[in-house]
Amino acid sequence: MRSPALAAALAGIDTVFNGFDSPGETGCGRCDLPEETAYLRTPYTRVPPDVLRKYVFKGSDHFIDHAAAMRRLLPQAAHAMADGTLDGIGWGAHGLAQAVWRSWPAEQAAALDAFVRAWWQEVLATPEPPYEVHEVFETCAAIARTVTPFLDTWSRGPVADVHLVSCADAWLYDLLSDNSPFWWWWNDAEEAGVAELRSWLAGEGAARLHDCGEPDLATRAELLALPYDERWAHPYWNTR
Repeated sequence: MRSPALAAALAGIDTVFNGFDSPGETGCGRCDLPEETAYLRTPYTRVPPDVLRKYVFKGSDHFIDHAAAMRRLLPQAAHAMADGTLDGIGWGAHGLAQAVWRSWPAEQAAALDAFVRAWWQEVLATPEPPYEVHEVFETCAAIARTVTPFLDTWSRGPVADVHLVSCADAWLYDLLSDNSPFWWWWNDAEEAGVAELRSWLAGEGAARLHDCGEPDLATRAELLALPYDERWAHPYWNTR
């Protein structure tokens, strides 16, 4: 059962983006069928799941009007993301991460922002979400172009703590090597997001990992506060 916050956010998406289309869309002549691009030009018509996935994860340069296409797809895409039925989360660059949606009309931008935040909170509270939690985090951060709201609202509790442990385990290998742990965040905010994640894990995240009974992960997270050479010269590695 969806939380009231996620249900309200989805209702907002449905209301604000109801009936949108991309009337001049012709798609990419090399990889789109005419009947597929017709869905983008036709409002109030359900898009087949495979076509929805194709367009949500297709590069923005494949569209005449990428923003209009994303607005057309948003209600169905948001529900599929919440349901765990949108194939591609964690396996491709989300179209909304390529859209400059904060420049859209205020009501549209607010509805999308509310959905991404509510979806993240729902996943944090779900013991076995349909997607890997670190993949949802990356998707949310890439769409929002910031990690801040998702780190700031990472609640404490048995379920959220388990997800923190799994995410830290997934991220630390790359972060300790000064690499990005994100595979599909390709916009200009990624570098700042990685830096903020590294700082958070070295501080609050490490403290919480200690509280979770994960001293090894916590110690590795604390090493992120050190310069690269000092990090790898630390005595911790002699105990491995």
